[in-house]
Amino acid sequence: MYFTDRGIEELDERRGDEQVTLGWLAERLRHFVDQNPEFETPVERLATWLARADDEDDDDLGGDAG
Repeated sequence: MYFTDRGIEELDERRGDEQVTLGWLAERLRHFVDQNPEFETPVERLATWLARADDEDDDDLGGDAG
């Protein structure tokens, strides 16, 4: 397990049975970035990845594929 997986595991254990809207998640991410501006770039990348999760042509978030 990666170090970062601990937070994901805690989220799953504590709130895994809840249902939320993407609007709620977006608001929580905005609040997190307001409180922790040093994480703006990774949160932006995560939000973009989630927004484009069904796009076949965007598996790499803008990185060169070849």
